[in-house]
Amino acid sequence: MILTFRRFCLAALLACTAAGAAAQAAAPAAPPAAAAPAPAARSAPAPVFVLNSLDANVSVVDPVTWKELRRLPTGKEPHHLYMTPDEKSIIVANALSDSLTFIDPRTAEVQRVVRGILDPYHLRFSPDMKWFVTAANRLNHVDVYRWSGSELQLAARIPTGKTPSHIWIDSRSTTAYVTMQDSDELVAIDLATQQVRWRTKTGPTPADIYGLADDRTLLVGLTGGDSVEVFDVSGPQPRAVRRIKTGDGAHAFRAAGDKRHVYLSNRVANTISKIDLQTLEVVATLPAPGGPDCMEVAAGGKLLMVTSRWSRRLTLIDTETRQVVRQVPVGKSPHGVWTLDHAAR
Repeated sequence: MILTFRRFCLAALLACTAAGAAAQAAAPAAPPAAAAPAPAARSAPAPVFVLNSLDANVSVVDPVTWKELRRLPTGKEPHHLYMTPDEKSIIVANALSDSLTFIDPRTAEVQRVVRGILDPYHLRFSPDMKWFVTAANRLNHVDVYRWSGSELQLAARIPTGKTPSHIWIDSRSTTAYVTMQDSDELVAIDLATQQVRWRTKTGPTPADIYGLADDRTLLVGLTGGDSVEVFDVSGPQPRAVRRIKTGDGAHAFRAAGDKRHVYLSNRVANTISKIDLQTLEVVATLPAPGGPDCMEVAAGGKLLMVTSRWSRRLTLIDTETRQVVRQVPVGKSPHGVWTLDHAAR
């Protein structure tokens, strides 16, 4: 029986393997050799934010010294975060507190808290900035909100399969694709009508989704397996066209910043796969100890940041040498990571 991600995360956190601990201890302490410089117009680089899911707070990390500056309290179980369309706030989704925390991405000051957002596990704005979508991981529904520029108005609450997990919205802002991690499904929701357009079976425990620029190809990480499942969604019904073998616990994606490659974290294998989006093949494998989860790529693409879920660390990887260069202590069960000074998406 496949555990839900939340129960799986807690179980793995309490029983971290000796191998993971050894890998953590072996990680060099030197900082990255060539972190991307801040733009000339800015006095200092933007901080890095790490969500500590089991501590109900956010670590604010200095990207120069790589020291934790402070922790910002949030609601319970902050898992994912996303930026507002005006780039003036990052939104932290607090799943168990049914709330959103808005934070200034440069000063790391809490701006406001919005309550009454039921179980916002994952979140995403549509590219046209009209829609804000959340996946209620424990309540089995997806909420579609209208976005006025500052306020959210619930348009529809849509029942889904078991345990909606991650969301991707196409470039035309017409369709939200959502994985169902415990019913092994991919669901398409029409944003204009707020109706389920179709659903299809996937491999075991689908998690994150990444859509290619052609708006027809979706990559789905199979956390219950060792692969990425590729879907063609250009027709009236989706088609599973291939699988890309990556590593056990294939989980989360992050664009490499070069418009050619995407990274995928393999949580069980303790690796990160670099996938060529033209050939749909793995072209490199990077070490990532401690249960790699969410990722961020610094401006310039040389530095990859990944949350090490089981070891309370933010792991920094040089993408050229493919070596771990530092691990930064953070809180319990670190999940989402983000900075304003990131590589192109």
